[in-house]
Amino acid sequence: QVQLVESGGGLVQPGGSLSLSCVVSGSPFILFDMAWYRQAPGNERELVANLPSRGTTNYADSVKGRFTISRDNAKNKIVLQMNSLKPEDTAVYYCNAAWGRLNYWGSGTQVTVSS
Repeated sequence: QVQLVESGGGLVQPGGSLSLSCVVSGSPFILFDMAWYRQAPGNERELVANLPSRGTTNYADSVKGRFTISRDNAKNKIVLQMNSLKPEDTAVYYCNAAWGRLNYWGSGTQVTVSS
């Protein structure tokens, strides 16, 4: 059974930084296309960044230049480094792992950007 566990959310002031982590258990992590999504109250879930098992990263226009997604295949982990945070980044952030027809989600971690 594949499980995704996110961590690192919290409250931060505008302009601050947070780092979100997602650890995946139940291999094969190296084959998964990994991604971070977010969902703000009243909004649909949206893609923030994805990092395929093969290929290049992609970012939502709203986070380009501020967020960086990376993966550590040895630790079955992906990280979303978020800098220059804005109030509009406030949302629940979800980790996603996909492989063929298989699609897994974490339970989410809250990020709140507020002064």
